[in-house]
Amino acid sequence: MNVRPISAAIVGGLLLALTACGGGGGSDAGSDAKGKGDKGSTSAAESKQSEAVVTIAPKAGATNVDTSGTLKVTASKGKLTEVTVKDAKGTKVDGALSADGSGWTPATHLAAATKYEVHAVAKDSAGRTAAEDSSFTTLSPQNTFIGNFTPEDGSTVGVGMPFSVRFTRGITKPADVEKAIEIKTEPAVDVEGHWFGNDRLDFRPEKYWKAGTKVTVKLNLDGVEGRKGVYGKQSKTVSFTIGRNQVSIVDAAKHTMKVMQEGKVVKTIPVTTGKPGYATWNGQMVISEKFTVTRMNGDTVGYDGEYDIKDVPHAMRLTNSGTFVHGNYWGGDAFGNYNASHGCIGLSDVRGGYDSGAPAAWFFNHSMIGDVVTVKNSTDPTVDPANGLNGWNVSWADWKN
Repeated sequence: MNVRPISAAIVGGLLLALTACGGGGGSDAGSDAKGKGDKGSTSAAESKQSEAVVTIAPKAGATNVDTSGTLKVTASKGKLTEVTVKDAKGTKVDGALSADGSGWTPATHLAAATKYEVHAVAKDSAGRTAAEDSSFTTLSPQNTFIGNFTPEDGSTVGVGMPFSVRFTRGITKPADVEKAIEIKTEPAVDVEGHWFGNDRLDFRPEKYWKAGTKVTVKLNLDGVEGRKGVYGKQSKTVSFTIGRNQVSIVDAAKHTMKVMQEGKVVKTIPVTTGKPGYATWNGQMVISEKFTVTRMNGDTVGYDGEYDIKDVPHAMRLTNSGTFVHGNYWGGDAFGNYNASHGCIGLSDVRGGYDSGAPAAWFFNHSMIGDVVTVKNSTDPTVDPANGLNGWNVSWADWKN
């Protein structure tokens, strides 16, 4: 390869071009230099570091961080203008700035066993910004709980159906757990929670749901401390829809049941309720289960040896203690005439439940989980609201308290 030397003429031309790009000479050049000197001093002032100091707790790289009460972002000698907290999937944590801009706190607890990244920006009184970035990982709990809920996701239910959660561990921090459950409805209605003991939380509106209401529940239990050292491990969204309005009124004295849809009586059915000593509960009861056929054994409800019927047709549960509205093929002429049951509401039926025209079959086929059956004029007290999904027997004021 031959390397050709660069001629002196070319080098000279390059030097001339570089000189020309730098501007002219003489007095104009001096004036331009002075102007640049002024800009340079302004730039230096602007580049002075912000006095704002951003502090993020926990410290960068921290592990085994508690899911509540630990994450805080503060600013001194300035105000926070931006705080972003997100997990590895990019899901952001909602939070709020204090009124004076000196601090930021998350709106809810953090998820367990999760790495979070924090980016925070503050401005000082001169408008200069300072930023801080950090990351940390929350604890991996040894003891956890979940909530078993009803109704099921995607279901259509009656107007009396509460959203009921039964926790697998007793809760000693009910406010934190309740805050972690968000309920939205279309159309909007106020929905409040009520605790039955320390392991069950039910939600309902003041009055029965309106037909067609769509309900969405977010169970944000992952990371919430339900009791000391016991954390939720559940994050789930559940949606259900309220069907047509059906409420049935059982008159234990008249031995009738009026089935009402949208407030109008569509059918009156002769019934038999609890006989003396076994009276049916009064009050509003919600259908929680449906069985085409089921076995009813008195031994399971404290009536040892009194009955054991292996093929009860068209049975729908009203209480946990064993109250059902069900088909009855052995009741003779009791329906509409006298009370003969051990506390259940009996409707005439045939053995095997094959007759779709039987009153019990009709009622079964026209009922859904969440429908209300109200009993009146019985000699028994009002049903315990915790006995089944029967919180409608609690006043709205007491429910909210």
